[in-house]
Amino acid sequence: MASRRVAQTSINWASLAERVPANQKPNFAAFKTKSDAYLRSVLANPENPPQINWAHYKQLIPVAGMVDSFQKQYESLKVPYPADNVSSEVDAQIKETKSEIDNFKKSSQARIVEYQKSIDHLKQLLPYDQMTMEDYRDSFPDQALDPINRPTFWPHDAEEQRDNKDRAHAEH
Repeated sequence: MASRRVAQTSINWASLAERVPANQKPNFAAFKTKSDAYLRSVLANPENPPQINWAHYKQLIPVAGMVDSFQKQYESLKVPYPADNVSSEVDAQIKETKSEIDNFKKSSQARIVEYQKSIDHLKQLLPYDQMTMEDYRDSFPDQALDPINRPTFWPHDAEEQRDNKDRAHAEH
């Protein structure tokens, strides 16, 4: 991969700042400051190393071949640009996260529909202060007391009933 000069940051800081929770704003500001300082230090250096006047050094140094050897070594020196071996992993994670988000949105929409049905049902009921026990039984048949088909004992909660397995084990 050929080296390239990064002229400016590719991060949209304003868009990112909108997504940062209020309790993380100081950490975000510190991170942005460090990132900006790093970018400034990179941009403070020239893109290419300075050119060396090899003819001038050949005139000054009496040892034959020394300057030529240094010139050959200097020109053959290539600082490798790091290979990009994580972008594919990041792209895969982005796709996976997007699919998770889409699945969550779909399941959330389904839950919203169910909750809206519950809200609509509750809005159609009589207010509780005007409701009789019969109205409650008709509106909530699974929660209402039914002394004939499902007799219960005071205080009518699940822990105090005869068919409670946890209570039966505790008594033995």
